[in-house]
Amino acid sequence: MERGQAMAQRSAAEIRDSIESNRAELALSLGNLHGEVARITDWRGHLERHQREVAIGAAVVGVLLLGRRRRRRKRRD
Repeated sequence: MERGQAMAQRSAAEIRDSIESNRAELALSLGNLHGEVARITDWRGHLERHQREVAIGAAVVGVLLLGRRRRRRKRRD
């Protein structure tokens, strides 16, 4: 049986039930998506979970900037 024929054989109540079921699934999916996006974009949580890595990165950047600053001073002198 083709899809068009199957659709024609469904009653209005069945179609309404199907639509409601799809709406409920969509609402659940959107709720899950919202939670996942909130978790992924929680930068404070990422910083909290990776404090050691952040501290190491900040130290490396500080050393690089300090070295760059010292090189500039030597050129001026």
